[in-house]
Amino acid sequence: MPPMYDPEQVRPMWQELANIGVTPLTTPEDVDRVLGKSEGTVLCVVNSVCGCAAGGARPGVSLALQNEVIPDELVTVFAGMDQEAVAKARSYMDQVPPSSPCIAVFKDGSPVHVLERRHIERMTAIDIANNLTEIFNKICLRKGPSVPLEVFDNNEHVDTCGSSISPYQG
Repeated sequence: MPPMYDPEQVRPMWQELANIGVTPLTTPEDVDRVLGKSEGTVLCVVNSVCGCAAGGARPGVSLALQNEVIPDELVTVFAGMDQEAVAKARSYMDQVPPSSPCIAVFKDGSPVHVLERRHIERMTAIDIANNLTEIFNKICLRKGPSVPLEVFDNNEHVDTCGSSISPYQG
């Protein structure tokens, strides 16, 4: 399926997470390789072009990944861009209605904590970070942060929303 938006206009929105150590998954096979594991912890962000992704989800995830402990793997899929990968990621969250943005923490192959759009749009980035770090502190063992403080400090948050992004013409 072709993307809904111009990939070049969306690039800064996924790059914001990539800059802090979150790996973009673009195919269903990539998603299966990570979320299909039966051991370990994974943070999976369903990124999007909406304002609550820009104002809350991405900055909140960035802050949370500065914690002393973080999930073993950090991944993202992008709604409206890599639609098959997003559908596959959502299939691992079968009890959660499709939502973007969405932030899920998995342990041993199952989602143990999910922030859906309905939660995210009512939270600040700091609320999201606090919510996630509480879960990280309970179930994660990997030493954080995901990137050194100077990398985190130089990461630009993209506050563009979907209303200013061109549809894909390709």
